[in-house]
Amino acid sequence: MEIRKATINDLNTILQLFREARAFMAESGNPDQWGTAYPPKDLIINDIKEGNSYVCEKDGEIVGTFYFKKGEEPTYRKIYEGGWINELPYGIIHRITSKQGTKGVATFCIGWCYDQCGSIRIDTHRQNIPMQRTLKKNGFTRCGVIYLEDGSERIAYQK
Repeated sequence: MEIRKATINDLNTILQLFREARAFMAESGNPDQWGTAYPPKDLIINDIKEGNSYVCEKDGEIVGTFYFKKGEEPTYRKIYEGGWINELPYGIIHRITSKQGTKGVATFCIGWCYDQCGSIRIDTHRQNIPMQRTLKKNGFTRCGVIYLEDGSERIAYQK
């Protein structure tokens, strides 16, 4: 597998991956995290333009996508019911998903992100058990709870 920055030419494939992910999340008992329309197309376009959207390819096919950025995440400034492992500079992963039926894509993408800066913070919904398992399997520590700008609660992790 290989990671590369997403381009606007990847947009339709990325949007399809998110449609599949929303359906999988709903079927897996997590209908609320991304609902029926998250992430919106304009957010993905903005991620691509800013250079923070990535795709994972296997044999020339896009099998995953994610947002990655080195820097501070405003919603991570306050953490409740715990604390971050450290306050060193970190990378942020958001909106990670993989093509249905593929194996190891999330682990590969997370490993690539970790290799970029050696400290990663990520959050997920309480109902997103598959992602919680993936994070645990990849050496992340549950650090506490954060709240998004809209007030939604998320479980925060760091490695």
